[in-house]
Amino acid sequence: MTGDHYFTAEPATAARRREVEFTVAGRDYTLASASGVFSADRLDPGTAVLLRKAELPTAGTTGDLLDLGCGFGPISCVLATSAPSATVWSVDVNERARELTAANAHRVGAGERVRVHAPDDVPADVRFAQIWSNPPIRIGKEELHELLGRWLPRLAPEGVAWLVVARHLGGDSLHRWLVDQGWQVERHASQKGYRVLRVGR
Repeated sequence: MTGDHYFTAEPATAARRREVEFTVAGRDYTLASASGVFSADRLDPGTAVLLRKAELPTAGTTGDLLDLGCGFGPISCVLATSAPSATVWSVDVNERARELTAANAHRVGAGERVRVHAPDDVPADVRFAQIWSNPPIRIGKEELHELLGRWLPRLAPEGVAWLVVARHLGGDSLHRWLVDQGWQVERHASQKGYRVLRVGR
């Protein structure tokens, strides 16, 4: 056993490579993955619900989009291919995840528009038209609140965040907490035990 988690900054486990295939909005994706990152063997069910039920950006979407906790990059790649005029910022504490996301962005032809960074390396003045996240619930409630409290305020005035959270892992309590923090929150969809939350100012 090792102490590695998908939120470990530098996984010590050997990077056993594999490929993950999935389809979103009629487009097929085959992305590189590896052990030591979140949901390394498949598109995580929560992420699948998010990409199926939230309102994906379109060819007319511009500005900066954030994939918070990007893992090996499935959300980043979908956002970049759906919105070819937007810039996608892919943020993760996990170095291996960032390397995979950068490689996968090039796979889908979006390497020039996907900017992969550790959290502290994102310029402080960037404001996001959209934030997308399957947030790392298992880091703990206090840490999760700190994470969202750091990034949600960086939404542009008319920006929107799309979050997916499993109901049994606190999806409804997170909804209430966000409302208590002054956010406008709508349960946009529910599927397979997951809540898709639309968050705005």
